[in-house]
Amino acid sequence: MNAPPRRILTGALALSLTLPLAACGSEQPKAPSGNRSIGLLLPDRAARYDDFDRRIMASKIGARCLECKIEYRNAQGDVETQRRQFEEMVRDGVRVVVLDAVDARAAGPWVDAAAKKGVKVVAYDRLAEGAIAAYVSYDNEKIGKLQAEGLVTALGARAATARVVMLNGSPSDPNAVAFKKGAHAVLDRKVDRIVYEKDIPGWSVPLARKKITEAVNTLGPTGFDAVYAANDGMAGAAADVLEAAGAHRIPLGGQDAELAALQRLVKGVQAFTVYKEVRPEAQTAGEIAVNLLQGKSIGSLTPATVDSTSHSHIPAKLFNARLVTRKNMADTVIRDGAVRADLICTKDLAADCAALGLD
Repeated sequence: MNAPPRRILTGALALSLTLPLAACGSEQPKAPSGNRSIGLLLPDRAARYDDFDRRIMASKIGARCLECKIEYRNAQGDVETQRRQFEEMVRDGVRVVVLDAVDARAAGPWVDAAAKKGVKVVAYDRLAEGAIAAYVSYDNEKIGKLQAEGLVTALGARAATARVVMLNGSPSDPNAVAFKKGAHAVLDRKVDRIVYEKDIPGWSVPLARKKITEAVNTLGPTGFDAVYAANDGMAGAAADVLEAAGAHRIPLGGQDAELAALQRLVKGVQAFTVYKEVRPEAQTAGEIAVNLLQGKSIGSLTPATVDSTSHSHIPAKLFNARLVTRKNMADTVIRDGAVRADLICTKDLAADCAALGLD
């Protein structure tokens, strides 16, 4: 998600993904031509991409199609770089491209041009514009609702009179737009009012820090009761600013189940995060890519449909995410092997972890 919302995953899952990537090409060689090539374009260097998404997807594609070749590129957060990578793959004969777009709107013309040449594009994690053949992600409006419900739960009896600060994700990211819509659907009914709200272009953590500082300076450290942050990176910035301002015990929520966020949960600094498991998302995208390459139906893999601003009824698979709090951490991210308890429970958190049964 992700920078968009992203997950940092370690531990048992990592141990299960240490096999060589026989099917995965490097970023330098020219993409192989022919109709057995699948392209994978990821947006940035977030740890999850090379360590998990790429490996899981390559493993699934390799298991389904031994003769398939995978051509991988990473845009390192640059839209123009991703455009060149995409167009190069199409030019060199790649027939299916799995695309996690840096900028969903900017990708529309590339996707449409490729579709006219018979190239199928699977939008991954983020719904790109254009003639997308399929979309694999999480139900992002539900995630926004989940985040807001987590904030309301953390507020408890104070919710009805609560004043909330909102730090939304990048307005160019359709996921962020959906998170915001879902969050408002709950907060507009359950809290008193939103007293400060900003969209954060590019999911910029420094900008989020600047905006939460502005909120504290404008409202005062007692002028709000909770902070909604669309992802854990921005939640971390908010946590630092709130601590410096002496605004203690302010419910704060995020998303992505990043290691630093899980440690803030243990400390009681952050109320919740949202856990989106990489494996089912990446495996499904890989299966869809193979089916499209082989001319097979993807109906059983895409039980839903979604609409972008340019196209409607796009076949989709939308997974459900889970809210993670300090109380259910052991039964979610740790049980699933997403993050090892010993990585969360550093020396300074030993007592808190012991109290939670995480030691």
